[in-house]
Amino acid sequence: MNLQDVAKKARVSIATVSRVLNNAGPVKNSTRARVLKIVEELKYHPNLYARTLAGGKSRTLGVIVSNLENPFFLDIFRAIESDAHQHGYEVLVANTDYCARQLVSDVHLMMGRRVTGLAAIVSEMEPALMKELSEANLPVVFYDVGTAGRNISNIKVNYPKGIQKTVEYLHSLGHRRMGFVGHHTELDPLLDRKKSFIEAMKRCSGHVEYGTAADRDGPAGGQQATRQLLETGLRPTAIIAVNDFMALGVLRELRENNLRVPQDVSVTGYDNIRLSEFAVPPLTTVNIPRAEIGHLAFNALVPEGDDVHAQGREFRITPELVIRESTAPPRSST
Repeated sequence: MNLQDVAKKARVSIATVSRVLNNAGPVKNSTRARVLKIVEELKYHPNLYARTLAGGKSRTLGVIVSNLENPFFLDIFRAIESDAHQHGYEVLVANTDYCARQLVSDVHLMMGRRVTGLAAIVSEMEPALMKELSEANLPVVFYDVGTAGRNISNIKVNYPKGIQKTVEYLHSLGHRRMGFVGHHTELDPLLDRKKSFIEAMKRCSGHVEYGTAADRDGPAGGQQATRQLLETGLRPTAIIAVNDFMALGVLRELRENNLRVPQDVSVTGYDNIRLSEFAVPPLTTVNIPRAEIGHLAFNALVPEGDDVHAQGREFRITPELVIRESTAPPRSST
């Protein structure tokens, strides 16, 4: 089935069918309706890649994330995808698993598909890639890494502030022995969060004890890192997880060690994914507005009208602490 078959059955020219499918140029409403009806009857699927080559402009955006299993990344992707579909764009998505080499490969793949804009919601980065993208004629938006430039926008969350708020809150409850559970701490953005925890603990008044552990991103990694933390003999009264996804594993490991939350150990997460509300108990966390981030990313890639100023900007987001039932004063503040 091709464009000519549609045109023949709809009794119009191939050019008219093309204008209807690309929503370009004047076409009478009755003609448009007839063409679309025939397209549906014949189950015609246009070759989007061929249309890009012929028209010279893509209607496809690329989205690259570090871990599509983590609902945090999925929520941002869905917000971008929703905006894209409302504006007649399609979205390609790729997953790097926090690997910088895979990020480079995925970026080159997206560029080869001639995407009209690229969103990289990642924690890893290859410096040479940033230079390459800054020299390309392609709108790009990064989350968590990189810096804004001529065609590059950047969205950054003040993660250290959120961790500081969490430590201060737990300290105000009386917690003096705290642990931090992270992942991929060889990557600068995630290492910064671990450092922020240590610095916040050092600023606490009085005697405090703390420890850190890390494993892979996800509930299984959170469980394994918590196991490592407990094996150090620290006996924390509170554990801060770098994200809610890992905090789910923290809760499980504590339960398997017959430690109650929050009676024996308070637990906090980060991101405020929907699952955090349904954890047992509901998770104290730090809210990151994933839908807002997705909308910012789309608007940076597809500015309204000719507003080129929507590209090359830096967006700053301040996280807020959300207190739920997984935190409470320790049984003993000593």
